[in-house]
Amino acid sequence: MNIYKEFERLINFGLKHELFEKEDITFMRNSLIELFNLDEYIVEDVEDENLENVTPIMENLLDYAYEIGILESNTPVYRDLLDSKIMGILMPRPSQVINNFNVLYTINKKDATDYLYELSKACDYVRTSRIAQNMTWKTSTKYGDIDITINLSKPEKDPKAIAAARNVSSSSYPKCLLCKENVGYAGRLNHPARQNLRIIPFKLQGDEWNLQYSPYSYYNEHCIVFSSEHEPMKISKTTFDRNLEFVEKFPHYFIGSNADLPIVGGSILTHDHYQGGRYEFAMAKAEDVYEMKIEGYEDVKISIVKWPLSVIRLSGQNREKLSELADKILSHWRNYSDESVGVLSHSEDIPHNTITPIARRREENFELDLVLRNNRCSDEHPDGIFHPHSHLHHIKKENIGLIEVLGLAVLPARLKEELSCIKECLLDEEKSHQMSEKENLIPHLSWFNEIKEKYSDINNSNIDKIIEDEVGFVFEKVLEDCGVFKWNEDGKKAMNKYMNDLKFHIEKVKEHEM
Repeated sequence: MNIYKEFERLINFGLKHELFEKEDITFMRNSLIELFNLDEYIVEDVEDENLENVTPIMENLLDYAYEIGILESNTPVYRDLLDSKIMGILMPRPSQVINNFNVLYTINKKDATDYLYELSKACDYVRTSRIAQNMTWKTSTKYGDIDITINLSKPEKDPKAIAAARNVSSSSYPKCLLCKENVGYAGRLNHPARQNLRIIPFKLQGDEWNLQYSPYSYYNEHCIVFSSEHEPMKISKTTFDRNLEFVEKFPHYFIGSNADLPIVGGSILTHDHYQGGRYEFAMAKAEDVYEMKIEGYEDVKISIVKWPLSVIRLSGQNREKLSELADKILSHWRNYSDESVGVLSHSEDIPHNTITPIARRREENFELDLVLRNNRCSDEHPDGIFHPHSHLHHIKKENIGLIEVLGLAVLPARLKEELSCIKECLLDEEKSHQMSEKENLIPHLSWFNEIKEKYSDINNSNIDKIIEDEVGFVFEKVLEDCGVFKWNEDGKKAMNKYMNDLKFHIEKVKEHEM
């Protein structure tokens, strides 16, 4: 390998994607030879390339680094630490990125986010080549076209790195993966490198928050909005205010928050953050099936939408009024119980009720969806009453957070191999015995038999569509399990009871305030 040719390819890539200016080329070359412990530099001629991402160049650089001993281990964790360091050399300073973003924002808000997103992809912070490995499709259900993703983008756990990480001294810096102190951080075996991360600070409700993109995006322009302070997640009126203010600042994006309780919350509850992006999920398209009026909020449209989880949708032009009403709904829900459908607000002093909020713009209107959540467990459902039930765990066992609530199934990587085996067994009767013999297939056995009974003709031309649809139908049931008020007669009756109680409670409180 000619390492200098790879350096020149990398520099040309950086120039083409505007990571730096041509006046920076000598600095870039010298930084690269320092990193690779070289004593000279030979400028090589390279062809002009139209690479979608830097991965082909980076793979060559990392292989060379391993050959000469700069890279201790040729495994994903070690390679990721070094590739972020290499790309960090090419990156503009954070202040320059912020200034560029703010200048563009004053002209066109979308141009500003386009700039940051393209930069994040070009520097390989957003791992586009890995994201492309994900298996994705849509399934049509009675609730609309839901999105399915089998997540193959995150690297597998590296046994050597795991073992080595045990010997790494613990550190409280940065406190977590969402802290702003990650910008430029070199990383360690138990914390990813972030030299190529750039964030945009801005104000929400007078406090400093930050915008960045997710390195493993699940949908278009998947962004993370996080507080500059390392404070735990909490759903409150301030959450609604911030979400609505965000979509005022960035009307082409939606934003939502994970709930603030275990089981129904996200993976990081220790740092207050939201997720957003430029994508319309099935839930956003869900139709109103019931509307109500509440005295004092006549200018706010209040509806229940047809979605497997229980969603109250607020719509209006006055975002302060929406936030005020949402806070009253949250306060009421925090203490609402209905034993007929298994909803108990507390077990002694342990709270169970909370809300997953999602905000978006509809031209001049603000729209705020309030998804009612309950995290209570029982002997019958130890993982959660309103959580995927055990017979669905062969497809989805993990928590149902914001992204799943919206209608995007993020499914585990194990399913790639398992579904492939299931297809073979469905196509070849002589292989079907594997379903009851292989450890990883046994959990799918009942589902496998249901598919066989459902379809009289399974062949090579339709097997992929059958499997994709059936996985989607399982996820549909997963979402239905998570709804506190089901779409059966008992659930509809309970929902009606709840809405009447909500209306009475808010109007009664309003009377006392007058």
